[in-house]
Amino acid sequence: MSKIVFCDFDGTITAVETFAGMLKEFAPDLSAQIMPQMYARTLSLRRGVRQLLESIPSQKYADILAYAESKPIRPGLAEFLAFLQEQSIPFIIISGGIQGMIETVLKREGLLDKVTAIYGVNLHTQGEYLQVHSDWENETELVAKALIMAKYSGVETIAIGDSVTDITMARRADLVFARDRLIDYLQSENQPYIPWDNFFEIREYLLLRD
Repeated sequence: MSKIVFCDFDGTITAVETFAGMLKEFAPDLSAQIMPQMYARTLSLRRGVRQLLESIPSQKYADILAYAESKPIRPGLAEFLAFLQEQSIPFIIISGGIQGMIETVLKREGLLDKVTAIYGVNLHTQGEYLQVHSDWENETELVAKALIMAKYSGVETIAIGDSVTDITMARRADLVFARDRLIDYLQSENQPYIPWDNFFEIREYLLLRD
């Protein structure tokens, strides 16, 4: 194994911001207040996301998964995963979103077994409101992407992302594919990246590069 791919989920694998859209749907007033602060990085992802999720009644969890069920994925994912399997390159999803939403979409596409590992936020639904649980929490993130990446040492790391939750992952990676808000953040930090729109483009870049 000489390479490993770390990929975001919301707005990266999905063609729309599934997690952010869900928060706006199920916690609209609080989302309008909190999300701009997270994008501006004046409020930590750990604090903001937990506050939003834990404001949602547990009885809404099935509706949250149903919301994810209809969301489209970005073109070329199946072909990209097939290419990675041919090359024996692991594909690991690291998301600040909900693990159940990720699994719902991948199952629908028949791709869940093509993914090496998934790291996301787990929710406990026993109480009146959702309770957040994460094994990879740090001071600023509910799912500390750089911390997870550090588990996989000694290989070239490739990161694919689109937004504020992917900044720490991009900083640690050897090669970064960025789109949307992540481009703005990386440009402000003078960090190198490859722009992309679909997974066909990433596959083509890696084929030509090798």
